[in-house]
Amino acid sequence: MSPLHPPTPKPLAIGRRAVLLLAGLVCATGVAAQTAWPGKPVKIVVPFAPGGTTDILARAIAPELSKAFGQQFIVDNRPGAGGNVGAEIVARAAPDGTTLLMGTVGTHGINKSLYPKLNYDPQKDFAPITLVAGVPNVMVMNAEKAKALHIQTVADFIRYAKAHPGTLSMASSGNGTSIHLAGELFKTRTGTFMPHIPYRGSAPALTDLIAGNTDVMFDNLPSALPHIKSGRLKALAVTSAQHSAVLPEVPTLEEAGGPALKGYEATSWFGLLAPAGTPPDVVARLQQETAKALASPATKEKLLAQGAIPGGNTPQEFARMIDAELVKWAGVVKASGAKVD
Repeated sequence: MSPLHPPTPKPLAIGRRAVLLLAGLVCATGVAAQTAWPGKPVKIVVPFAPGGTTDILARAIAPELSKAFGQQFIVDNRPGAGGNVGAEIVARAAPDGTTLLMGTVGTHGINKSLYPKLNYDPQKDFAPITLVAGVPNVMVMNAEKAKALHIQTVADFIRYAKAHPGTLSMASSGNGTSIHLAGELFKTRTGTFMPHIPYRGSAPALTDLIAGNTDVMFDNLPSALPHIKSGRLKALAVTSAQHSAVLPEVPTLEEAGGPALKGYEATSWFGLLAPAGTPPDVVARLQQETAKALASPATKEKLLAQGAIPGGNTPQEFARMIDAELVKWAGVVKASGAKVD
């Protein structure tokens, strides 16, 4: 045959080789994509100042996730507006699994009903990963001030507050937090008046409470517990329906407050969320490793010792929980008459 007319290649053979090569590339790309995540450090945005319960819990799980994924998980504190600043940052972040939120009952249960406008939707803008922990709140006073005012019980507190309206101030970690709403509900149920002073997290609020610049706080138990044990704060009652295992001698508000506080309960929770649109396999891997960390004896013991009850539920269960919490807290906000101030 003339060199000007070379033999025609066999289309079928080339086609088969191309298909096999393409399939290999696709498979390799899929494996690479699966193993590459996260590929860079992951931020866990804490929407409150360092030192509070949200921060404590994020810092408890971050090292475990770093070990599990071989990539650094960094806690990034972004306080402001009752958690809304940090929540909005995550809602607007790229949905690639490298920016997460340590959400709270405030950001994903209360704020939608409390704030006239939110720049994020707690349901549509997030992919729930898992509940990290639930905690009771605890009603605490500066111990020296409580002694000076002869307040040793909740009944004593109510009597003093009614006799001196507006003279006791109530600190919180920010507008819309469970700490704020627990106090507002207490005020409504007992007919007392205390000016509300919101801070950018539990830690700065506790600092002022310990210094005597404010008078009472309904703080999350893990952040208040060290100060209760040191004697700087006096615990009057827990806000849960049951006693806390770490403060068994402290009554519930229902027990200590008489008929006005019958059925009173205002607990807090904290959980991991990603921006909406984060790949489901990334969400699933994060949930599995977080649940594993929370179930490990060391982490579990650490959280229980701080008064927190470890979580670990599925993304679907956590999403249903958030839906229910939004309905529940809408009722509490309405009943308490709480407003952003």
